[in-house]
Amino acid sequence: MKYIFGIDIGGTTVKCGLFEKDGGLLDKWEIPTDCTDNGKNIMTDVAAAILNKAAEKGILKTDIAGIGMGIPGPVLSDGTVLGCINLGWGTVNAKEAMEKLIGVPVYVGNDANVAALGEAVYGGGRGFDSILMVTLGTGVGGGLILNGKIVCGANGAAAEIGHIIVEPDETDVCGCGGHGHLEQYASATGIVRMAKKRLALSDEMTALRKYDPLTAKDIFDEAKNGDAIALELTDRLGSYLALVLTHVAAVVDPVAFVIGGGVSKAGTILTDAIERHYNHNILKALCGKKILLAELGNDAGIYGAASMVR
Repeated sequence: MKYIFGIDIGGTTVKCGLFEKDGGLLDKWEIPTDCTDNGKNIMTDVAAAILNKAAEKGILKTDIAGIGMGIPGPVLSDGTVLGCINLGWGTVNAKEAMEKLIGVPVYVGNDANVAALGEAVYGGGRGFDSILMVTLGTGVGGGLILNGKIVCGANGAAAEIGHIIVEPDETDVCGCGGHGHLEQYASATGIVRMAKKRLALSDEMTALRKYDPLTAKDIFDEAKNGDAIALELTDRLGSYLALVLTHVAAVVDPVAFVIGGGVSKAGTILTDAIERHYNHNILKALCGKKILLAELGNDAGIYGAASMVR
């Protein structure tokens, strides 16, 4: 039997998965990410984690079909990472580095794209060969799968939908230094920012005023309870996401959109808002796209990494 290791490298932890070659997950575990000294120990730590697990399971190196890795930065098709602030890396070819350490084939991709592949093969997008996965957390990320393949772009930055402009006149600054980007409205921090601005405009009664600090979950929970301002904010978030998805659809025409990340835990109140606005003003041929919730949670990255090898 051949085995595959799926690795999802994050700024705090490295998630690891051992898979059968046909895709079945056999084991998963985590190790801390050592970002000291510009992350120089990360690759050797990951290699050690893989080799230790192989030894524990009695797996020979010749039984390892390959290693897939998701990395939080722009990644070119040859495995070159064009800098990764969260890990302290400059430009490095992660594929070559890991292959030298272990001596088996290695496949590398941007973590959001890799997670999207995981959802396409095993999760909310399974059965569809072309999807855009949207990750809504502290920021907004995206991963694009077309005809079963990750699209990384010329500079490894394809599907960075969080930085598409939705409000050109916005004066507040996005984390990237720009203005009016989707991330400023549709992320967990973005909807809270919108809420605080909205609450400051009037003294209208709303359950949102009782929360200190106010979180995105609080807003969605109160929207489900029928709170008017919470519903207004949820609808606005849905409208911004829908605007960006219509732009993406007009360019790449995916079969479905998969919504993941912590904010996606809001559930159908979120996807319903997106769908309502998406279908309102778009070319008829692009109407009716499936807007689905992700299913794999934090495991999407290891499943996607293994899928790159398969």
